[in-house]
Amino acid sequence: MLKSQEVRKLAPEMDPLRMGMGWKEEDLTKPQILIESTYGQSHPGSAHLLNLAQKASRGAYEAGGKGALYFATDICDGMAQGHDGINYSLPSRDIIADLVEIHAKATTFDGGVFLASCDKSVPALLMAIGRINIPAVFVTGGVMDAGPNLLTLEQIGQIARYEDGNEATAKYRDYWLFLYLCNGINVADFVKLRYRDIVDGEICFVRQKTERTTKTRKEIRVAVVPQMQAIIDRWGNTPAPNNFIFPILDG
Repeated sequence: MLKSQEVRKLAPEMDPLRMGMGWKEEDLTKPQILIESTYGQSHPGSAHLLNLAQKASRGAYEAGGKGALYFATDICDGMAQGHDGINYSLPSRDIIADLVEIHAKATTFDGGVFLASCDKSVPALLMAIGRINIPAVFVTGGVMDAGPNLLTLEQIGQIARYEDGNEATAKYRDYWLFLYLCNGINVADFVKLRYRDIVDGEICFVRQKTERTTKTRKEIRVAVVPQMQAIIDRWGNTPAPNNFIFPILDG
């Protein structure tokens, strides 16, 4: 017997509550499928998930099941960083996992479809799937649409080759290119790089924006490619372990 039908016998009050949402009597005996997504108008990675969730629910219905839409809206690091909001980013992962577990356990389901796109909500839903232990399908929301000002590879090349005869322009062009080549390192992390952070041909650093909100330090390592080394040679301080690589900060 389906798990949902076992619980239905123990809690018959579930039937009229579901019919109060427009369910038909025959829906009550079908396999109950949890359609859980992080839909919300919180960022581009989640704003479109309602459409996918509704399609998943229709798919469950066409396969003989009954889908139920549930939501555990996530937040966006991009909107949270630069202010106190970033302190809520990592905790949101565990809270989302807890909420999905609550949804699944409070109303028993026989299977689930889970939809998320962000770097906190994806592991959150996977954590929840492991806890609730039902047949599950996880689907990402796909790649976000590019913003209107996203640089193309051709435009990046134009920036890298740009010359106007001004030394300051050349310096800051190279700094920007270094950020790009260093896997998009944040400016706050970039300016604090020291020569001791270069180990075996790799730059090693911990992101400031997550260092204070995680229990374990996660070191990022980026290979120093020839273009990066040329920028260091051109604009860097005198090499010494405790010296900043670039002359932006004192000390």
